Amino acid sequence: MNLNPSSGSANQAFTIECSDLILREFGPDDLDDIHELTWQPEIYEWLPGWNVPKEKRANWLLNYELKENRQFLKAVSDGGDVGQLCLRLGMIDKATGRFVGWCCTRIKPELPPPNREIMYAVSRDYRSRGYSTQAAKGLTAFLFSSTNVDVLNAIALVHNVPSNKVIRKCGFAYHQNIEIDNQTYHAYKLTKTDWEKSVVGR
Repeated sequence: MNLNPSSGSANQAFTIECSDLILREFGPDDLDDIHELTWQPEIYEWLPGWNVPKEKRANWLLNYELKENRQFLKAVSDGGDVGQLCLRLGMIDKATGRFVGWCCTRIKPELPPPNREIMYAVSRDYRSRGYSTQAAKGLTAFLFSSTNVDVLNAIALVHNVPSNKVIRKCGFAYHQNIEIDNQTYHAYKLTKTDWEKSVVGR
């Protein structure tokens, strides 16, 4: 992975470069791609509630998500205290330029503090290429190197074998099982200290 975050200025989208992907902050033109992906059964099976009508998705994207992305990036440039803010990045396939998924960081209220998590989803047409692992590692590196985040969480339904593998590949350690909406998840943690040790050991 070649991590190369841009500055995210007002006129230039923030990006993180990975081996086969560019992670890029959401933009208004991503609406159709995000909407289409959230209606893939392979995605909403694991992310129930994301497959909402397009009008609702547009409201979330244009009136909340884009604005919060800019607030997050401003907080990074102002010293790195991102507080409770979320950052939502699209996965852009370098070979095709297509929007093929997303990788985000947010506060997960169902987890005990510090409860910042990373989460991801990738199109059914781009699975088994290591994209989720690249994206999660790229976002993790950015958060630990550019913000005040010291602990990251990740969760996956216990029967979601591919997602659990991705989380472990990214260095997260199993912590406990948790129940959310009557479903059982494996919960994982990764500290900045352990991440730094893994980077030094490469």
